[in-house]
Amino acid sequence: MMEWALTILVGAAMLLLVLSFYNNKQVRKAEERGIEQFSITIMKEVQQLEKQIRKVELDTEIIKKETGIQVSSSSENSLLQEVFDLYKSGYSIEGIAAEKKVTENEVALMLAPFMEKSVERRNVANGS
Repeated sequence: MMEWALTILVGAAMLLLVLSFYNNKQVRKAEERGIEQFSITIMKEVQQLEKQIRKVELDTEIIKKETGIQVSSSSENSLLQEVFDLYKSGYSIEGIAAEKKVTENEVALMLAPFMEKSVERRNVANGS
């Protein structure tokens, strides 16, 4: 009788071992599907961001053409972006000049197209 009980226990253990491998395989497949879905979602979001970036770049080019702003090199463009960012953040022309180590006149010339537009917009908005 003891031999039968031992045989049944060993058989049950083997059956449970096979079932656990099968269950583990199913869990692993579900995890892989989840990871695939996540990576697909991320790829779609990256593509959307790339499209938005491209649209912003095209809009920037259009605005440059319409306003007549000519930036000859990427270093000048970078400086203009930094100066404009500081201006939008509330820095004064003097503060920007000190920060970027350029003259106040250079800063004023860089910001002139943007400052004129904002004054014109305020005048239109106020009905002046």
